Formats: sequence, C-alpha cells, structure tokens
Amino acid sequence: MLGPVILAASRSDRMRRFVSAAPGTKQVVARFIAGESVDQVVPVVQDAVAKGLSVTLDVVGEDITTREQAYAARDAYLELVEHLKALDLGTRAEMSVKLSMFGQALEGGHELALGNVRPVVEAAAAIGTTVTLDAEDHTTLDSMFAIHEELRKDFPGTGCVIQAYLFRTEADARRLAGSGSRVRLVKGAYKEPAEVAYQQKSEVDKAYVRVLRILMEGDGCPMIGSHDPRLISIAQELARKAGRKLDEYEFQMLFGIRGEEHLRLAAEGHRMRVYTAYGTDWYGYFMRRLAEKPANLLFFARSILTKG
Repeated sequence: MLGPVILAASRSDRMRRFVSAAPGTKQVVARFIAGESVDQVVPVVQDAVAKGLSVTLDVVGEDITTREQAYAARDAYLELVEHLKALDLGTRAEMSVKLSMFGQALEGGHELALGNVRPVVEAAAAIGTTVTLDAEDHTTLDSMFAIHEELRKDFPGTGCVIQAYLFRTEADARRLAGSGSRVRLVKGAYKEPAEVAYQQKSEVDKAYVRVLRILMEGDGCPMIGSHDPRLISIAQELARKAGRKLDEYEFQMLFGIRGEEHLRLAAEGHRMRVYTAYGTDWYGYFMRRLAEKPANLLFFARSILTKG
C-alpha cells in the first residue's frame, strides 16, 4: 500500500526538497512532464497531432498561496492559447485546468477562481477549442461543479472530471450526462478518507464501470481516462451496446505512459487524447504519477540508485 504514503508525501515540503534534489529525478520527471515552457511543449503537441493523436494541455502547479500567483497561472494559460492559435488545431489541442491554480483555496477563492478561469475559457473558445476542469480532492468539488455549470451557460463545451473512487460520483455522473456535456472519468489520484471514497482497487474498478455505463448511456461525450487494458476493453463494449459511434466518446491517457497504446487506439479510429503536462512546478503532479503505479516508483528508485 505505497500509494497512500506517496500521496501524503506529495504535500510534504521536506519530501519536495528531497525529491527535487535527488540525482535521478530529472530523468524520471522528463518521462511525465513534456517540458518546462510553452515553447518546449509546442513541438510535442505537433508531433502528437502528426501521429493522429489529440492532446489536452496542463500547466502544472497547485500550491497557490497568493492572488498574484493565481493571476500568473491565468496568464500562463492565456500565453498557451496564443501559441495554440498559431497552430490552428481546433479541438485537437484543448486545455485542462486545476482551479486550485486559479486561487480556489484562497479567501474568496470560488469567485477568484471563476474570475480567473473565465478569460481562459473565452480565449480557448475564440480559437475553436475547449477547456476541461480537473477534479481535485473532494473538498473542492462542489465549487468546481458550480463553476463548471456557470461556464457552460456561455461555453457549453467546457468539460469536467469525475473520480470513480468517490461515493458521490454515480450521482454526479447522472446529473452531468446530458446533451452536449463532456465528462472525463478517472479512477482518482488523491488521498481520500474512507468516509468518502473506496479504498480497495477492486472496489474502485467496479465503481468505474458503473459510472462509465451511466455516461455511455447518457447524451454527452464520455472521456475515458484510464490506462487499464481491462477497463479500455469494457469501455469499447459499453460504447457498442449504447450504439455510440467512434467519434461519440474518446480515450484519454497520460503523456509518458503506454505510448504504444495511444497509437494503437488512434489507428483503430478511436479519438485518443494525450494529457500533456508541462511547467516548472511539477512536484505534486509527479508524485501522483508515482502513487498510481508501483512500476513508476520502481523506475524512479532505480534512477536514483543509478545516478547516486
């Protein structure tokens, strides 16, 4: 059960300093982070699109403690929009945002986050693309869903993320599965208490299938956020039973994980979108990737030992 330990470490300043200074960290981080700047990530986007893939871009960074940092996060996304405008890729390149980056946890954070994310969504719509609101820990979700609902009034293509391990998610899925909605379903990657979330992998997997069935039988566009081969096969079967065409749902996977599977699904005609993170404040994102899969942690440990 290393996952919960790693997730706890993702909030530790001491562990942040240790991991950042470890000699093998840079090599492993490069596996999951596409670059430190927007200039570095643009060639990654172009390469993915040339291979028949789509992308959703995430400027990493969550530990916002001042309004100035929240405004800077907004401006980083607006800079990204300007670069995407030049590429003219439409929805082949969308964006994912965490509202914590836009000041959600600060005093007056709900209105602050809404005020910061709205211009990003507006700018994205102006170049023909969309934004998806990422889910974070359970205490932030009511605010996230309220902001999502508000944004969809003017920008109905705005997506959101739901997490299968939370008990509330089946009800959220039923509410969100309406016409025109875009909902990414993931297992969940935060340390959540037993009072609100399933703790066993088998229970999370079962919940994922139940929620995915709700989305597939609904009228929106389900976005399957998983690398699990079994869940991918189940998703294809649920889509077939629901009478969905290949362009009526999509798969989403992380940059740096199962790259050959990205290409296989795209070659079969599926919409395949790669969640591509970049930026310098990578620690929280990186630690959740280690927590999700023991092989990632072993890869990191080997790198440290090799470089040490």
